[in-house]
Amino acid sequence: MRGQLFSLMITILLLGSLLTCVFWHSLNNYHVEPQKLPPHQKNAPHPGLCKGCREVIIKVLEHYSKPWKRQEDNYQQFRSQLSSQCNEVSKAFITQGNTPVGSTIVYDGERKRTLEVTPDIFRTFTKEYPFPNKTFETCAVVGNGGILINSSCGNRIDSAQFVIRCNLPPLAGGYKEHVGIKTNLVTANPSILVGKYQSLIKYRRPFMESLHSYGNSLLLLPAFSFARNTPLSMRVVYTVEDFQSRIQPIFFNPLYLQSLGAFWRSQGLKELRLSTGIMMVSLALEHCANVHLYGFWPFSFHPHDFHTITNHYYDDKKPNKAFHAMPVEFELLMRLHSQGVLRLHLGECGAGEL
Repeated sequence: MRGQLFSLMITILLLGSLLTCVFWHSLNNYHVEPQKLPPHQKNAPHPGLCKGCREVIIKVLEHYSKPWKRQEDNYQQFRSQLSSQCNEVSKAFITQGNTPVGSTIVYDGERKRTLEVTPDIFRTFTKEYPFPNKTFETCAVVGNGGILINSSCGNRIDSAQFVIRCNLPPLAGGYKEHVGIKTNLVTANPSILVGKYQSLIKYRRPFMESLHSYGNSLLLLPAFSFARNTPLSMRVVYTVEDFQSRIQPIFFNPLYLQSLGAFWRSQGLKELRLSTGIMMVSLALEHCANVHLYGFWPFSFHPHDFHTITNHYYDDKKPNKAFHAMPVEFELLMRLHSQGVLRLHLGECGAGEL
């Protein structure tokens, strides 16, 4: 009996010593600085890049290091090709003038589905083409890439005559210095309206408060891309009206989007659907003499020192690869940059540019 009791006491003492060691080891580790990753080698793509991305970044570094110069002939030629294949740019948006009551709309994402324009739907169309009948001198198309983090591009972006932003990006909360605040047109993806604002079925005030940052800008909605987007877009219009907002909802014309998709396929872009970014770049090239792109970078490593960056400057949500081919789109934009058709801005914004 005494032997068993003695063994039990020894076991308890050993267990107590073990727990004490674990406690102090954990406490010491709690105060240890996390090991920092070694700096990536400059001018050499990181080995963990996606398939095909390494080659693209090598091309980027080769072309972007060369001084950029606008090439008027190349710009006019590309703009002419874009305009001729996409019909008239004046039909890029649905208006009461080009889509009367009784006309039939064919969804560009569902060619077999159509919608007859009723008086209620017609009322939501803008009366006239929303862009002035002139060419803007400078336009900034702002993507949401993580490359904008600590870029100090805000003032440069805001100095453009016309600023286009994609997918209701946040501008407050410390972002202004790097992404600016000026907005003339902003797009709203259905995924954001559904995921972040519950399709406006319940509370609508949070959505309307998020629109304050964009002032009296145009709000571009994909009402006729897919049938499911129509009631959602109509709820946006009704909400804007109910809250008497200064923002102006407009709709892409699906006929324009179909021809736009065909144009970019002729340029080598093979993807199911164009991204919002490439659509906005196309729109800018139709309306602007000098097009500058910010936040367009589809890789998770910075091009200059290869530190890791998030997908967006405000979160790390990944794109839908089933629909969009971001690196391929970027390669086409880089080609236009090299040809002097438009200008890509990668990294920090230096003095003396746009």
